[in-house]
Amino acid sequence: MEILHPPGWPRARGYSNGVAARGRIVSVSGMIGWDAQGQFQTDDFVGQARQALENIVAVLREANAGPEHIVRMTWYVVDKREYLAASAELGAAYREAIGRHYPAMSAVQVAGLMEDRARVEIEATAVVPD
Repeated sequence: MEILHPPGWPRARGYSNGVAARGRIVSVSGMIGWDAQGQFQTDDFVGQARQALENIVAVLREANAGPEHIVRMTWYVVDKREYLAASAELGAAYREAIGRHYPAMSAVQVAGLMEDRARVEIEATAVVPD
């Protein structure tokens, strides 16, 4: 995997501008903050994000992959202010689940998610080297 950072650009914080990789592609559907039984344990944004990230890691394990193989993530949040206000705590939850691996990422505020209690939904794409 190669992190793509154009010369002269400011360093990206918490994500990479681009990632190049070769191998088997693993696509993970949007994961929300419910547990393996489909139950929400919290309505807290960071708690739901942590669970969604843990869900991504669980799906990756099924493909013999790990967080280090993620090349792209898209975060869908229902309230960008909630997302921005939680940045320090969210960063800690991210590092607990994913580590210090920062793929290319996008974050988008949406009007709502399919599950009414969901505060965040996260998609991931991983590339497992051949």
